[in-house]
Amino acid sequence: MSDLVTDTGLSPSGVSDEVGSKKSLPGALFRSVRTGVPVLPFLIYVTLGLLIPTIVIINLAFRSNKGKLTLANIRTILSAGHMHAGLLMGGQYRAGFENSLKLALVTAIVPGVLGTFLAYAIATSNHALFKRLTAACSGVLAQFGGVNLAFMFIAALNATTGVVTHWLTDIGFNPWDHGFSLFKFWGVAFVYMYFQLPLMVLIITPAFAGLKESWREAASNLGASTWRYWRHVGLPVLAPAVLGGMFLLFGSGFSAYATAEALTGGTIAITPIQIGDILNGNVLANQQNLGYALGLAMIVILLISVIGYALLRRRTSRWLR
Repeated sequence: MSDLVTDTGLSPSGVSDEVGSKKSLPGALFRSVRTGVPVLPFLIYVTLGLLIPTIVIINLAFRSNKGKLTLANIRTILSAGHMHAGLLMGGQYRAGFENSLKLALVTAIVPGVLGTFLAYAIATSNHALFKRLTAACSGVLAQFGGVNLAFMFIAALNATTGVVTHWLTDIGFNPWDHGFSLFKFWGVAFVYMYFQLPLMVLIITPAFAGLKESWREAASNLGASTWRYWRHVGLPVLAPAVLGGMFLLFGSGFSAYATAEALTGGTIAITPIQIGDILNGNVLANQQNLGYALGLAMIVILLISVIGYALLRRRTSRWLR
């Protein structure tokens, strides 16, 4: 009997393996479903809150108010304007993009550089309590914006009633007498740095943990000076993290709306405020879909900044393992 089983190739172990594989298939499928269930609410949230609205924006950005396909919305927001009766007509949306890009660049580079030095001072500190306090403060201040932040700066630096302005006037320096205005471009940029700087500290501080002390010791043993260590080891390791952080600051500065709106009342031409005006009905007749075109342009720019941050962050992660 055993020879018959062997000759036919139906060994007892083979039968048990086949049955076991059949039983393991439903179990593996159940484990896969069970593992994916906790992620399901997040996927639903992303679909309803991000994916579907993005598809709607892309669709309506290329539609006229009558539902026909058109490129007129894109041409309008990118137009530089035209001269009529000696006056420049239109072009306000392109000017808004230019101001938004300029504002994003300024509030990414300056806080990016300052935040890197501040994060280095925090990372090299030997006081654990100081590190915890600065990390907690940075987390809070990075999220502090909108009406509250605008009111705080108006109360502190307003031309006539600002507390800090009075203090500076008492020592003989009033910034408003030297061209500073809290309600113009550079004033808004100054306010943005209040939350951009701590955001950079949060982003870049973990990167300093990747600078292993053994690298510095090895460089010192080989006769390298502090400058050569930072030039050939420290800066190359930190550069992707710093640039990635600036990409993230760029996206944050480009998309911020509430602070500038509360501070200037919409008098400064930047894209988020222009979208807000369209949502409030402040738009010419038959041009309501311009808001979708502006939104699409913002999505493209923010997507580029996020991709740049992700790519640079991926390079940095090798040193943080």
